[in-house]
Amino acid sequence: MSPTSPHPTAEAHRAGLLEALALAAETVDELVLGTVRDVHGAVARRVFGLADRLTGGAARGPARAHDRLSSAVYAGVGGGLRATGRGLRTADRRGLGGRIEDSPQGRLVVSVLNGFIGDRLAEQQSSLAIRLAVRHRGSDVPLEPEPLAAAFPTATGDLVVFLHGLSEAETNWDRDAEETGGSYGTRLAAETSWTPVYLRANTGLPIAENGVALAALLDDLVAAWPTEVRRIALVGHSMGGLVMRAACAQTTGDWTGLVTDVVTLGTPHLGAPLERGVALGAKALGLLPESAPFGRILEYRSVGILDLRGGLAPDVQHLPHARYHLVAATLAASHRHPVSEAFGDLLVRYPSATGRPRRGREMFPGADVLHIKGGHFDLLNHPRVYDALRTWLG
Repeated sequence: MSPTSPHPTAEAHRAGLLEALALAAETVDELVLGTVRDVHGAVARRVFGLADRLTGGAARGPARAHDRLSSAVYAGVGGGLRATGRGLRTADRRGLGGRIEDSPQGRLVVSVLNGFIGDRLAEQQSSLAIRLAVRHRGSDVPLEPEPLAAAFPTATGDLVVFLHGLSEAETNWDRDAEETGGSYGTRLAAETSWTPVYLRANTGLPIAENGVALAALLDDLVAAWPTEVRRIALVGHSMGGLVMRAACAQTTGDWTGLVTDVVTLGTPHLGAPLERGVALGAKALGLLPESAPFGRILEYRSVGILDLRGGLAPDVQHLPHARYHLVAATLAASHRHPVSEAFGDLLVRYPSATGRPRRGREMFPGADVLHIKGGHFDLLNHPRVYDALRTWLG
């Protein structure tokens, strides 16, 4: 079973705390130590080069001595970090140490980690790589009749499926739940016929790859659901909305015919300016040898993050029979306010969240649009958004 399989067994993902520490040691070696070494080397070459020209070559001896000493120091520290990583990983495979996912904080760390380097973790078949799965009480639920019936004892035929954004987890939907009276899902379950289903994904993977996996998961979910599925609503926050749209573009699976509503919350349909800014920053840092190592740190981000630069391809199709609902937030009360125009919700600007470019046709003609004042993460649990969900989903 691959690390991105959409329906793992209950014990398929049991990453250890020592495995996480081993990864941390390797990352410190590759990024932190490597950056310090390369910056040090670039500065030393410039300084000794200037000294060599000023002294007519007298600085070559000290430069060679410096290079030998610094190389030995960095090699020693790097070797120690790599040895530490190997030792920690061996201990983890022997069952030593706790499981990092046994605590909410550990699960959050794993989700953040997958957002930044989840593509590498999946390629290395690391136990830290998240598998797309239905979640219940902090664990994956196998897509089989008995486990699903146990996790959803009051299952109805109306499924509202929630998918989080970059580096988030299914628990992010509980934001401010005590103040609002519960999450979107818990309130819909209490007040309507909808049964909430929360997913967790490796957001470091390419959006298209997650879309294919999501389509397969929904197909299996419908087949194994405790009762006949009548309709499906999809709710995605940020990147989650893009993954859901990518899944809807798949031509296989009967589940797409059951989708009545697609709701995107702060989804960068036209791309995210922050990712474009990071890309420009990495390019600028690469212009000088002394700053280029810092640029490589920015380039270390996952393919999933890179995919946010421009959103989905323009030819990605919508479901012709489904209703689309777009929610955008801005820092100011009006989306036309200069602050809103410049910063949007801090991560996604209003035109991108509503699919309305300044030039060209809008992406979702006839879609419902809701605008709220707030930040990007306020969309995870906002009273006005919940009221709109109740209205839209009927």
